[in-house]
Amino acid sequence: MTDVFSRLVGQHQAVTLLRQYVQHPVHAYLFTGPVGSSLHDAVVTFAAALQCREHGCGVCESCRLVLSGNDPDVVVLERSGLSWRVDEIREAEKVSRRRPLGAGYQIVILDEVELTTTGPSPSAAALLKSLEEPPPRTIFLLTAEDVPGALDTIVSRCVEVRLKSLSEGDLVEILVADGVSHEVAQLCAAAAGGNLRRARVLVGDATLSSRLDRWRSVPTRLTGTAAKSAELASEIVSALNDALAPLVQLQDEELERRVSEARAMGHRSVANRKEIEAQYKREQRRFRIDELRFGLSALTGAYRERMLSSLDDRVRGEVRSEQRVDAALRAIDVVAETSRRLSSNVDETLLLHDLMLSLMTI
Repeated sequence: MTDVFSRLVGQHQAVTLLRQYVQHPVHAYLFTGPVGSSLHDAVVTFAAALQCREHGCGVCESCRLVLSGNDPDVVVLERSGLSWRVDEIREAEKVSRRRPLGAGYQIVILDEVELTTTGPSPSAAALLKSLEEPPPRTIFLLTAEDVPGALDTIVSRCVEVRLKSLSEGDLVEILVADGVSHEVAQLCAAAAGGNLRRARVLVGDATLSSRLDRWRSVPTRLTGTAAKSAELASEIVSALNDALAPLVQLQDEELERRVSEARAMGHRSVANRKEIEAQYKREQRRFRIDELRFGLSALTGAYRERMLSSLDDRVRGEVRSEQRVDAALRAIDVVAETSRRLSSNVDETLLLHDLMLSLMTI
């Protein structure tokens, strides 16, 4: 079946439920799923189906307006800081009270509603009030990557739609549909760790292939000298900085759009700009960690290939093959331990220097 839900690649169970829900919608839905599972894409898709007379044909004017962000009755609210403020939730309440301009619903979309439970003045109670007495033609579509206990009452007022992590194949299919070549899509999907936003950022990264080659070349470039191990570690740190460039560009474009919107509304600047910039810095930090995990995975693959090659040599009776197999196994263990240490707040440069020195001694 080809309809608007065909956009949600890799979410077969959720799509089956959404096709049922759109027939007899209720007042609120909560979409949950892991980082990178494309929660926002899912709610916009469902909004299009709700506004469509055919429940999401994907080709009518109603579907096109919602998917392009031009349906005046589908409003995506955005927070200005790190958490949802009470006045922002009250604005959502005002929007929810409007009568739809068209024949469909007034749809209010709020992303990351787990952030109504954080900050100096949590706004979850205000959101709960909005959900308890909605107008008959209003539907709330909420998303949350994490569902803390403080969100339980809100969850109880919604129908929960759970999305799953995207596989590498799912990401390839999505990127190809975006217009990316199959070869580039495969490379970006392999490096994305199931995160669609990261995969789309990597599409614009011309240095991704060279970074992969650098990690895979480590076993052959470690010559047994401390100077060479330090050189390799420094190269990788420099490459990490380069890897951030496409994400920083995307964030700059998003901030520029916010500034333009604020000025169009008569404001001199974006509210809580410092908080937004702090949020971007946290995203950059997560991106660097993901990039390191990608590199360590590539390095593990290189040592695994060396191990398999040495196993073949052992079958042919080569004398030193057993030692090479053992060395490759120990190297894989060292890389795995380095990956585990990423979970702690450890200095990246020191971590990589320790890794190269450890591998050099094997």
